[in-house]
Amino acid sequence: MADKQQVEQLLRAAGPAHHEAFIETNGDDPDWPLWYAGYLQESLSNALGATLTKSELVYQLVDLDREHQNRDPESDWPSFYAQALVDRSEAGDLE
Repeated sequence: MADKQQVEQLLRAAGPAHHEAFIETNGDDPDWPLWYAGYLQESLSNALGATLTKSELVYQLVDLDREHQNRDPESDWPSFYAQALVDRSEAGDLE
């Protein structure tokens, strides 16, 4: 069973790391899902108990971004993403 807090902590830590990697553009990165997927692939796979490919994780991040923007854009994104990823993992939607 995946631990939402652990997944959320990984996502929270990725935010500042991404900003630091793109400091010259003040964190602006139109291809952010690619960077996040590369940064988080191994740790999220372990936390979720799933073998996520980079491509699958990019897909999940893009899908979660759309869902977050459509359903609750004012909510805390790491918490929203973490809950959704745990739910998808437990439902068997993540390989």
